Amino acid sequence: MERINNVRTEVSKKVVWQEMLIRDLLIWLLCKWHVLLEWAPGLAKTLSVASLSEVVSLNFSRIQFTPDLLPSDLVWNRIYNPDTKEFSVKKWPIFSNLLLADEINRAPSKVQSALLEAMAEKQVTIWDDTFKLDNQFMVLATQNPIEQDGTYSLPEAQLDRFLLKTIIDYPNERDEIEIMKQYSTFSDIKLAKILKKTDLTKLQDEVEKVFVDENIYEYVKDIIFYSRENEEIKEYLLYWASPRASIALIKVAKALAFLEWRDFVIPEDIKEMIKWVLRHRIILSYEAIAEWITPDMVIEKIINKVEIK
Repeated sequence: MERINNVRTEVSKKVVWQEMLIRDLLIWLLCKWHVLLEWAPGLAKTLSVASLSEVVSLNFSRIQFTPDLLPSDLVWNRIYNPDTKEFSVKKWPIFSNLLLADEINRAPSKVQSALLEAMAEKQVTIWDDTFKLDNQFMVLATQNPIEQDGTYSLPEAQLDRFLLKTIIDYPNERDEIEIMKQYSTFSDIKLAKILKKTDLTKLQDEVEKVFVDENIYEYVKDIIFYSRENEEIKEYLLYWASPRASIALIKVAKALAFLEWRDFVIPEDIKEMIKWVLRHRIILSYEAIAEWITPDMVIEKIINKVEIK
């Protein structure tokens, strides 16, 4: 547990104000799933992941998604060898542990399809062969919701594969000054390696052992079913959260409890993380969009209505 706190401290040397983001990245590592980061450029999304990769001894790769990207640019390509007059398969960035998919919503559907297979099955298919990815394969995707030119909406099936959707906030006045002061020294800051791959696996196993009471399971079930069955909420939604949302909420609550030095989950863990887990899994109706209702507003209504037993 002390090591994961050391990871938080080390990453904070470069990422000045994003404490919530760093927490979410630690939850991402402990849950061994995928995370989506969203907001305007310049808010340390890429810097945070790059800094985390320095601290954790996992293979890291980054790919900039663009409208002309092809699946072969992400997964593999056939390279011709003029000496042997044969083609060989060259594996590309997806064969890593931590994959930063920068501006993921700029890539077309074929690229998203190739990435979805990797996210869902931890494998990629190349012609007739299937290659297994590492057990510690995790995708951290960023997207910019402001620009519309050259962007593509992510399919719902792919969104559901992300454990969390973290919306990055702007720094306050004090942090803005601190960022300006440290900007010129970023290149001089060397981050120490804190975790090895085996250490991370042990921490992930410890998170799985965090106790979840039956009442917590009932509470999560009531939240999900309220979004599906309550008439007031249903009018705001076209699609409701799948069972994967329930699973994600329990896993995230376990990780949050672990980060707070507890070996059991409390209802406040669920309340703390529910917006992060559900905001990209519920699809708003046209009426809700017309009334300027956001997913977070719908989730807030659900939290206020569902009681803890």
